[in-house]
Amino acid sequence: MGTLTSCSLVPLNSEFRFNPVRRIFTFRDKIQCHRINSHISKLGKLKHVDFDRFRCFSINNKDGVDGEGESGNNDSKSNVTTALPDEDNRAFNSADKSPTPSTSQRSSLSSLGSAYNNFQVDSFKLMELLGPEKVDPTDVKLIKDNLFGYSTFWVTKEEPFGELGEGILFIGNLRGKREDVFSKLQNRLIEVTGDKYNLFMVEEPNSDSPDPRGGPRVSFGLLRKEVSEPEPTTLWQYVIASLLFLLTIGTSVELGIASQLNRLPPELVKFLTDPNYTEAPDMEMLYPFVESALPLAYGVLGVLLFHEVGHFLAAFPKQVKLSIPFFIPHITLGSFGAITQFKSILPDRSTQVDVSLSGPFAGAVLSFSMFAVGLLLSSNPDAAGDLVQVPSMLFQGSLLLGLISRATLGYAAIHAATVPIHPLVIAGWCGLTIQAFNMLPVGCLDGGRSVQGAFGKGALMGFGLTTYTLLGLGVLGGPLSLPWGFYVILSQRSPEKPCLNDVTEVGTWRKTFVGVAIFLAVLTLLPVWDELAEELGIGLITTF
Repeated sequence: MGTLTSCSLVPLNSEFRFNPVRRIFTFRDKIQCHRINSHISKLGKLKHVDFDRFRCFSINNKDGVDGEGESGNNDSKSNVTTALPDEDNRAFNSADKSPTPSTSQRSSLSSLGSAYNNFQVDSFKLMELLGPEKVDPTDVKLIKDNLFGYSTFWVTKEEPFGELGEGILFIGNLRGKREDVFSKLQNRLIEVTGDKYNLFMVEEPNSDSPDPRGGPRVSFGLLRKEVSEPEPTTLWQYVIASLLFLLTIGTSVELGIASQLNRLPPELVKFLTDPNYTEAPDMEMLYPFVESALPLAYGVLGVLLFHEVGHFLAAFPKQVKLSIPFFIPHITLGSFGAITQFKSILPDRSTQVDVSLSGPFAGAVLSFSMFAVGLLLSSNPDAAGDLVQVPSMLFQGSLLLGLISRATLGYAAIHAATVPIHPLVIAGWCGLTIQAFNMLPVGCLDGGRSVQGAFGKGALMGFGLTTYTLLGLGVLGGPLSLPWGFYVILSQRSPEKPCLNDVTEVGTWRKTFVGVAIFLAVLTLLPVWDELAEELGIGLITTF
């Protein structure tokens, strides 16, 4: 086994060559020190950081932990081994071969051992070593001297910037039009430091007054590119996205089968609808209904793919990279939509609005086309053989879609116990519901990104709180409100990261478009209560 050994990291510079500044853990094998050195080298290559100035050494102690005796400072029982390059290895060769170190080495270790014996300090330093790389102080001075000045932006103070404070936020006074200054600073930054940093223009935090030229006061944040830019899509993410898409195909086919409920065998209907029925029927009875379920499945999948195509078509001209979509299967709608991440930093808020709105807009156009064509076919007597019977109370699930159905099919048809409709109506209804859910102004949904880009992050917080409240009360989405709310909280609750230019506001027409889209989404998800449904003639209301 060997003696009890403590491991520490030594900075290999002239000033602190043998000072143990980072103690990691205690172990019982001196060979582990060499393994730690190899791990440090691998970590440096992965994080693109120079860790060669750190080396691990071990202090063997027969009496206790941390390389110290019962008194906490007993060096006479210590044995030092080290992993230092070149002349440092030669200086410590005698220590590797001898059971006792030299006097100078023992005094150097003991003089600073107690100063760095605090576990909290050591843990903090280790976290700093393993955390994201911060901005180089030398570069900060270089940037202040060459970027900022009287003609652009006069820096008055600096603060940490970023989620973990790994960047620098320059606070000061703007000396020109913010867009022109920002463009000039970006060009100078590339000339001074190369393609190493990203510069952000953000609103000044805790500002007491607006900018004299109009609008909010601005500050400039600096982050390293490897810290601020999203990571590329990995192979495992492609595998997971493919599996989720296959599951979505399955749930879409299941939706098509469920729409033929009036044609299914009674034992199968009882198994699907009665939770107390435990006897599993022969699932081979479903096979004849799969073929007739495919048109509806194709419609739902077409809406989902059209939604993603809209995102990519809007992102391509703006040179915005998107991740592969991660479709979320759901047995009631076929899918909850897809999670599509930004894989590059957005240049401005207008781009954020355009890319975010394009997906729901494309999906809504296709969905409404199918919904309208399906309603027209449902009112055509020649298409009676292709229609399916659905309960009329289903039209109470949406105020907007229920009113459109009532106006197209008429009072008598919509007020019966069951309503014959074309499968395209179901596909369009589900597609419009999916788009409406994704346009809710919360988190990093398409609606949340649109609101954040159009009205700012502060407005998103207010909209998000209202949306969560309405979902929790079941006001939006009816029985789907709680599942959708949990889905958003688990995977989509965080707002989008700021754009490079996160200050310049979008135009009035973009704000109007976002407001109208959210209003239509709320009308689509707002169910019709019985009193209003009776008055509007939507569904057959039975009063007991």
